[in-house]
Amino acid sequence: MTSITSEPNSGTVRRVPDQTPPRRRSRVPKAPYAFVLPAVFLFVFSIAIPILYTAYLSLRTVKVEGLGLGPGARTEVWAGLENYAGTLTDRDFLSSVLRVLGYGLVVIPVMLGLALLFALLLDSVRVRARRFSRLVIFMPYAVPAVISSLLWGFLYLPAVSPFTYAADQVGVTLPQPMAPGLVLFGIANIAVWGGVGFNMIVLYTALRSIPTELYEAARIDGCSEVQIAWRIKVPIVIPSLIMTSVFGMITTLQVFAEPTVLRPLTNNISTSWSPLMMIYRDAFTRNDIYSASATSVVLAVATFVLSFGFLRLVQNRAFAQENR
Repeated sequence: MTSITSEPNSGTVRRVPDQTPPRRRSRVPKAPYAFVLPAVFLFVFSIAIPILYTAYLSLRTVKVEGLGLGPGARTEVWAGLENYAGTLTDRDFLSSVLRVLGYGLVVIPVMLGLALLFALLLDSVRVRARRFSRLVIFMPYAVPAVISSLLWGFLYLPAVSPFTYAADQVGVTLPQPMAPGLVLFGIANIAVWGGVGFNMIVLYTALRSIPTELYEAARIDGCSEVQIAWRIKVPIVIPSLIMTSVFGMITTLQVFAEPTVLRPLTNNISTSWSPLMMIYRDAFTRNDIYSASATSVVLAVATFVLSFGFLRLVQNRAFAQENR
């Protein structure tokens, strides 16, 4: 581009080339979109579409004409909220929800309490063989739930349990974890055994991030190790405790493997012991995928509401340091 200038004395006009650099056309970078495209693709096809299809099936049902044996005797029709009404008024579903809530009241406090205790012990300066202890405590988490349920199931059976045999030798009668009043605790024991290691690692990692100057200042002030743990370590790891509590609530509502594996070993575990077992029964035993879909949606919404409500309840306490 050029600009027109005039000579002051001669009165002539001449064109001067414009010195301003040419404006570059803004280009939208495409590389970030290429990086996130696989994640978006996986999310849409593995999460979003199955969720939407489940919600669609929960609003449908099958209309049977006659005995339902001939061609065209079964047709899929619109059901509206009928499946949801059936789920929310089903006694088996309500009983399974109450049973799982009781299961969670046992599992979550015991599991997190033991995880915090082990984490505090491993973080103490007087502990020896710290790596070996961490490995031993964490190892049950690496065992699949099906394998751990089979292991504990055989330990629970009086006919093959070495504990029952040893107790009989000394004339002691042990309680039976498969008994009607104790089966919930027997299943909870398996969940606690497998979950303590993971939560312990989370809490131990949070403890190791605390500056050691705080401990040294507390010791100079005369605090004991117990006081340091109670007044410094535990308040600082409360956000991690909140996070592990949310994980515990989610896994509690989704309990399935432990009661399903133990069910052939006892008559005290029904096919609707937990909501997920009821969904499995409806979908694959009764071939009623529509009711199973409605129950799945109700369980997913309940899980979200409980987790989000719990986080909102403890938000000020757990994340007060981040909000300052």
